[in-house]
Amino acid sequence: MPVEPPLTPWGFPDPTGVPDDLIAFGADLAPGTLLLAYRSGFFPMPIDDELGWWSPQRRGVLPLDGLRVTKSLRRSCRRFEIRVDTAFEEVIDACADPARDGGWIDGAIRSAYVELHRLGWAHSVEAWLDGVLAGGLYGVATGGLFAGESMFHRVTDASKVALVALVDLLSDGRPDRLLDVQWSTEHLASLGVVEVDRGDYLERLRAALVTPLPGVFGASQDVD
Repeated sequence: MPVEPPLTPWGFPDPTGVPDDLIAFGADLAPGTLLLAYRSGFFPMPIDDELGWWSPQRRGVLPLDGLRVTKSLRRSCRRFEIRVDTAFEEVIDACADPARDGGWIDGAIRSAYVELHRLGWAHSVEAWLDGVLAGGLYGVATGGLFAGESMFHRVTDASKVALVALVDLLSDGRPDRLLDVQWSTEHLASLGVVEVDRGDYLERLRAALVTPLPGVFGASQDVD
């Protein structure tokens, strides 16, 4: 079971009515700060060597009943083995590969999420092929919220397969679960991601946080 860290001395402002996605700078990446941030509708991302806290005006979310799975992707799903939390550090390192465009995961971010994973709050969903990690994603789960942070692939469709698996894991009959992807992109929109206003997102978040954590994220395991 996840371990609740010490309370953070920091607080997050009410983002309602703020006309920017970037709301605040500073604070720290301690586990208690990170959890309060996600529970308040924020996520961290460095900007110009400062720690920024973001709450997008238009938030990307993936409705659990809205994932678009093509026939070819469905075929790809049968090729991979899905595992949860068996290679978290390898997943975050692959997502942080400096050769990738737009990389933002630095050493401080990596250390913070590895610690959050150690405490049971950050998780990886992994697609394996012939015993080798082929792709995956990681994020933070608290209550019924899964806040996706980043994904990668080394084999075609591997990250998409991990996303399909995550949606399956979250689709356990709890209507208030929330899969947050921060911002929508053309690629994510093709998979079913939609944009919601910040106020709508915060309402959905409040409902999600009182929903129990999916049991699959309580321990490392393979998924049939």
